[in-house]
Amino acid sequence: MDVLIKIAQFILSFSLLVIIHELGHFMFARLFKIRVEKFYLFFNPWFSLFKFKRGDTEYGIGWIPFGGYVKIAGMIDESMDTEQMKQPAKDDEFRSKPAWQRLLVMVGGVCMNIVLALAIYIGISYAWGEKYIANEDLKYGNVFSDFAEEIGFKDGDKILNVDGNEVVDYSMIYPTIVIDQASKVEVLRGDQKFTVNIPDGHIAKMLAIKSNEFMSPRQLFVVSESVPGDAAEKAGIISGDTLVSMNGTEMTFLDEYAEALKNSANSTVQLCVMRDSSGVAVKKDINITVNESGKIGVMLKAMEVPIRTKDYTIIEAVPAGFKLVGNKVVNYWNQLKLMFNPDTEAYKSLGGVIAIGSIFPNVWNWEAFWNITAFLSIVLAVMNILPIPALDGGHVIFLLYEVIARRKPSDKFMEVAQTVGVIILFSLLIFANANDIYRFFIK
Repeated sequence: MDVLIKIAQFILSFSLLVIIHELGHFMFARLFKIRVEKFYLFFNPWFSLFKFKRGDTEYGIGWIPFGGYVKIAGMIDESMDTEQMKQPAKDDEFRSKPAWQRLLVMVGGVCMNIVLALAIYIGISYAWGEKYIANEDLKYGNVFSDFAEEIGFKDGDKILNVDGNEVVDYSMIYPTIVIDQASKVEVLRGDQKFTVNIPDGHIAKMLAIKSNEFMSPRQLFVVSESVPGDAAEKAGIISGDTLVSMNGTEMTFLDEYAEALKNSANSTVQLCVMRDSSGVAVKKDINITVNESGKIGVMLKAMEVPIRTKDYTIIEAVPAGFKLVGNKVVNYWNQLKLMFNPDTEAYKSLGGVIAIGSIFPNVWNWEAFWNITAFLSIVLAVMNILPIPALDGGHVIFLLYEVIARRKPSDKFMEVAQTVGVIILFSLLIFANANDIYRFFIK
């Protein structure tokens, strides 16, 4: 059932994005009285799942769910219909229109995706506000992986800024370090400030791991419940107990106990817990046997970190939406630059249909759905404006050349460029989905 919910959200989101994108091309084409022969959701080689014709345009749904298209008369596009181009140009064809009109037709899809993202982010800001975990609310700092400690971080460090810029939202600290390829991070260690320098080459390694595999908020060892029949229950540890020492050594945090218990596997230790007894905090010593895995058989209480919400009026939501779109575009563009830099090995994280579908939650949540859809709309806009033949950005480059040089590239050149672009796109598609298959079934 969880998988079906993910699939349903993915199909709905993807369909909306494709329709809005192609609608941008369609509207500008019709505005300039250019004939649009087809408007399709998904691709339809050989046959269509559904179609009807209104005016000069055939509308339909294809059977290959990897995108969509509008077929504009007099234009060399991914359909590779060269027969039409051999005929004399007609007034209602793309090739007969001024360069500036053709340019607007080509950027129409990207513009509509940005407009869609903007509308969604404005709506989200107004309806749900901006939710985040404030970095300053993590009063115990962070726990770091061995890899992070090799760089220079230490357990308990509180992140103050990245490359001199304060990061208010805790969830954005790690992405900021990686995407911006930060060179230094300032931390508060005890009462002193330290600068941790990120060595060259480590960004590539950081791209290969998740944020919570690099660092996580530091927390106390507070028991939620003891596992029935396990050592903790037999020893008398109950819900709400907070560990304060082990074998007479005072300890405060979960990571400290995890290490100490691991080193005491298959032995008996004395734990001191702080327990609420009739409204009074009392200490109680408990002897307990640690199993071979360094565990005592308890489930931990979830860390209580306040989630802040910044509410917006409808007027305030508009600039908030613009800000979100700007930040997302910049962040995704920076991610793309990493992708095309072989040194970062970011290309290994490129994902296809499975990766995109997996980001949707297991339950239907409209806030999450619209957040993901807005982000994917920006992804689609940025990807389409890349100067690759067969993408909108490729057509824009050729049109700009025409404006500057005052002559069109030849139809033969456009056919070859379009073919090369299609090969590049399909290669990327195969590589991205192969990455998905490798990560999902093999790795």
